[in-house]
Amino acid sequence: MLVSILVYLCCGAVAGVLAGLLGVGGGIVIVPMLVAVFPSQGIPAEYVQQLALGTSLASIMITSISSSRAHHKRGAVHWDIFRNITPGILLGTFVGGLVATHMPTLFLKVFFICFLGFVSLQMLSSYRPSASREMPGPLGTAGVGGIIGLVSSFVGIGGGTLSVPFMSFCNVPLHHAVGTSAAIGFPIAVAGTLGYIVGGWNTPGLPAGCLGFVNLTAFLGIAVASFMTAPLGARLSHSLPTARLKKGFAVFLIIVALRMLLGLF
Repeated sequence: MLVSILVYLCCGAVAGVLAGLLGVGGGIVIVPMLVAVFPSQGIPAEYVQQLALGTSLASIMITSISSSRAHHKRGAVHWDIFRNITPGILLGTFVGGLVATHMPTLFLKVFFICFLGFVSLQMLSSYRPSASREMPGPLGTAGVGGIIGLVSSFVGIGGGTLSVPFMSFCNVPLHHAVGTSAAIGFPIAVAGTLGYIVGGWNTPGLPAGCLGFVNLTAFLGIAVASFMTAPLGARLSHSLPTARLKKGFAVFLIIVALRMLLGLF
């Protein structure tokens, strides 16, 4: 148990830094680590992926608060965008979480692996959509939020890998897009967590300490560490060459994806 707690703390520390530094959901790191650790905790194989996704989203509630506060102090959060996108985020993520709890574990794993590949290629190519338009109105922004929320619930992330490119496309400066994405991670995490709790309620075979498909011990360990390290990542994002760091992280994600892919066989 002690080893598992230490793993959760380390996982949360890394996730917090990444959330603030690169504008990517810490779930990209949290989910693979939990998938690797949970089987040793006696969790049935058919529930490992759902528990990893639900727990990841729960921990992002804390990470996003800490990270967005740090970005807000630097004036990098567009609260008008946050207000417009949140209704769609809440609906899309909650529905996605509910649906994911009834999906086969294999499908969720394959979806996550494909998503890792997508994120890796995006980082390696340094592709940024041309800033060729303004943000859509409240209804259009909410619609995009619904799509971001739905995908985020399937992969257990705070949505940064989707919301940052979207805002960049709409002429939002990159650092502001990262800061606003950190704030958007909170409604994603809240709605997704509720979806996984409700969808996993009274599921037979889950070990003690689980609230639906959220492992409370893992949640607390990750949340405590990520809350402390997210402000560090936000500060570093304004001083380090994030483009280079993203390429190195992309290589790491490819290795993780290949490892998970081999695990399917």
